[in-house]
Amino acid sequence: MSIELPADRQPVIRVVAMPKDTNSCDSIFGGWILSQIDIAAAIPALERARGRVATVAVNSVEFHEPVFVGDVVSCYAEVIKTGKTSITVKVEVYAERNFSNKEVVKVTEAELTFVALDENRKPRLVPEE
Repeated sequence: MSIELPADRQPVIRVVAMPKDTNSCDSIFGGWILSQIDIAAAIPALERARGRVATVAVNSVEFHEPVFVGDVVSCYAEVIKTGKTSITVKVEVYAERNFSNKEVVKVTEAELTFVALDENRKPRLVPEE
């Protein structure tokens, strides 16, 4: 079932899934998708923290559909919660495929937590907005 990409926001990253990223079942390796999710989630976390952050938890990941070679993978990420030193980000991942008869599917969603770090790589307070 094809859906639409979110019209009210822009993807944080877009990338084409390549043959080198396949698993033994000829779909894209889940670890590759997790890597894209971590990169995408870090961007709004960096912006919100106004500096260095580190991933401290992958709170949840749901793989809904496989990703295939040639799919254009778009990651949408937004901060959903801040704590004293932590920032939680939700990521939604969509794949665009079959460009002659374009199809969009939501393939994965995840929630990650980051900690803001100081110059010594120690936790620091997240600045007020």
